[in-house]
Parts: sequence; C-alpha cells; structure tokens
Amino acid sequence: MNQLDTLLMHPTEQINVIIGRIYRGGMTTTSGGNISIKDEVGNIWITPSGVDKGTLTATDIVCVKADGTINGQHKPSSEYPFHKAIYEARPELTAVIHAHPPGLVAFSIARQVPSTNIVPQARLICGEIGYAPYGCPGSQDLGLKIAEIFQNRRFKGVIMENHGVVLGGTDLMDAYQRFETLEFCCRTIVNAGKLGKVNSLTDNQIETYQTNIPKNIAHFMDVSYPSDERALRSDMVKIIRRACDQGLMISTYGTVSVRWRGDDFLITPRDVARWDITPSDIVQIRGGMAEAGKVPSRSVALHQRIFQLNPHINSIISTQPVNLMAHAVSGIKFDVRTIPESWIFLQDVPSIPFGTLYSDGDDVAKMFNSNRVILVENDCVFVTGDKLLNTFDYLEVAEFSANSLVMASSIGPLQPMGDKEIEELRVVFNVK
Repeated sequence: MNQLDTLLMHPTEQINVIIGRIYRGGMTTTSGGNISIKDEVGNIWITPSGVDKGTLTATDIVCVKADGTINGQHKPSSEYPFHKAIYEARPELTAVIHAHPPGLVAFSIARQVPSTNIVPQARLICGEIGYAPYGCPGSQDLGLKIAEIFQNRRFKGVIMENHGVVLGGTDLMDAYQRFETLEFCCRTIVNAGKLGKVNSLTDNQIETYQTNIPKNIAHFMDVSYPSDERALRSDMVKIIRRACDQGLMISTYGTVSVRWRGDDFLITPRDVARWDITPSDIVQIRGGMAEAGKVPSRSVALHQRIFQLNPHINSIISTQPVNLMAHAVSGIKFDVRTIPESWIFLQDVPSIPFGTLYSDGDDVAKMFNSNRVILVENDCVFVTGDKLLNTFDYLEVAEFSANSLVMASSIGPLQPMGDKEIEELRVVFNVK
C-alpha cells in the first residue's frame, strides 16, 4: 500500500490503518488516543470511545455529521469537542491526531516544547509547535484552549499541558508524519540528555544544508526490469518495512540503496512514506541517471560515489534510529569498544560534522574504504555492507549497542575494553 492508496481509502479505513500503526508502534495505549478526518461535506469521522485500539476495525469508526447527527455502533471519542474546535479554527486542516506517546507526554509533563531543530527534516515537517494550558479531558474548556493556539496559523502541532499532543494536517498522512517525527525528536532529545548536552541546529544551518543538497538528476527513458532487478526491489521493500517495524526508520526519513550491475544501483524514492514503499516506487539509477518519472532520494549522488569508490560495498542504509541519533545529537562518542560483538561487527565508528555529507561528498565516500558505519552529527547514520541483509544486521547491532550505552550512562561511567582486548579480538576473529 502506498501513500496515494491510503489517501484514496474511505475515512474509516484511513483512520483504522493509522491508529493501528500508532498502537503497534507503542505510541498509544489500548484506551488512549483518538484520530479524526473532516470530509468534503463537513462530516467528522472519528475513533470511538471505549473501544480497544488493538482490535479496532473500520466498522468501529463513528461519523458525526455536519448537523450533529451521530452514525455508528459506538459513541464518538470523548475528545470530539477539541477535534471540532480545531476544524472550526483552521478550515484548511482535514485531519487531527491526538495521542499519548511517551516522549511527547514527557515534554507535556515537564511543560516544555521539544526542539525540532535537532535534525534538518524535522523542523521542515513539524514546523513550530504550540503549547496549550491544562484543561480537563473531554471538556469544552480544553477544546477552547487548544483552538485558541491553533488560531495561530504557524502551528500545526500543540503540546497539551500534562496530557500529550494534538497535531493537524492537510490530510491524515500529513498529520501522521508530523506526529511520528515529533515523537522521534522527543525520544532522541531524552536519550541524548542522558548522554550529555543536546545540540540543536540553527535555522541558518538548516537552510544552508537544504541549499547544498543536489537538486537535479538526469533521467533515462529506456527502462528495463530484468528478473534480478525485480528481486532486488522486493528485497529492499522487505528490509524497509522491517526497519520501520523495529523502530529503525520512520516514515519521513530513511534511504536504502543496493548495487545492481557495475556502478548502477537501486535506491528509495523521495517524499514517499517509508512505511508504504512498494517495489514499483524504487528508483533505478543507471549511468548516473534516474529512470524516467521517478525522483530518487536526495542523497543519491553520495550513494553513487560510495559505490564508485568502494567496490566491496553493495548496499547502503542511511537512517535515524533514536539511540544512534542520541549520540549524533549529543556529540558523545558512540564507543563500540564497550561490547566485543559490536566491535567485531562494526569496528570503530567515527563521527563527522554536520553539513559535510554534501559539501565534502567525495571525502565522505572515501571514508567507507576503512569504515563500515559512520555517524553524522545532527543528521543520520550511514551503514554499509556487501549484502543488504548484512547491512541491515549491522544497523541492528549498532542501534542495539547504542541503546545499551544510553542505558549504561544512567548507571555509571562507561568502561570500554583496552587496546590489548581489542587486539585479541582482531586476531581471533580475523578483523582487518
């Protein structure tokens, strides 16, 4: 199912898909959270009150018609008043998500608004985030307080004091991507704070970064899809969905590429939700050009240089898992010398400054001659391997290790292995 397929669904089906994704992603509870869609005639379709989010179906969704008539098997969510108030305050919004994901609730309890300037795309997706004072759940008072903040058109998201978050969108996928990205920011900030100081980017840094991304790529018309190429597309989609399921990738960020023939390769597309990518979305890159009618990832030129300069590399994943990003945002070294198996798989993992991916692309590509994994400050992690499954395994190992380091930071100082132990590993496991 791709993004367009989701938006062409009936509102009941759209809501069912997204609330299921939110629940399975650990971003709401059985009883918590609600989603609504306002259709073109002013009806509001909304999740029901008191129905298990883990077993919800499209037939459980309630319709509150423009005249106030209620159609459905259940009562509408008790938070219906603030959904209605948001739509009245902002007629251009057609979808609203409210939930209690742990990271965003942490900020609502601390009565703070999370910074979205920790990585470039987060600020662009989330925009500015507002803050609404406390109101009793389900009350008209809460609806008025939230609607007052949404009156400011700068905001499509609002932290609710001691409650959670509510986000609007021009459609449900727009709202969901904002929700998921904002929760990613919160979890990354919390974990980075355990390690050390959280370093945010300036607006100018983000603007310069966006300017330096290569914008244009030539296209070729005579596209062919041999069986080996089609097999690679299927493998990529399976790995991408696995990465999303395991929290290693979110819908708004993550690039996967696989060498096909020579320096030709396949890569994920731009602006397609990672959860919903299909084999037909994957972009073939041949002779430095993209297949006609598709737009490849913004990092396509860097992936191409990595393949060209490193014949031993056949697959690349760049993504933003929260624990690796906690290291990237805090500037604290991701020290895999703390865990023998991690060092055997990954060896030492260098960090490079923010902005160098596109300003010094050749130098970055050459680093992979001797490094399997590279962390980019306030940006992402790049993982490479000879096969896609191996590359994914290295990504898993890296994020699991980073998670252990974040946890250990609250226990006491990290105790890495010494040079003698590392040399022993190098000899025993034939690490070059």
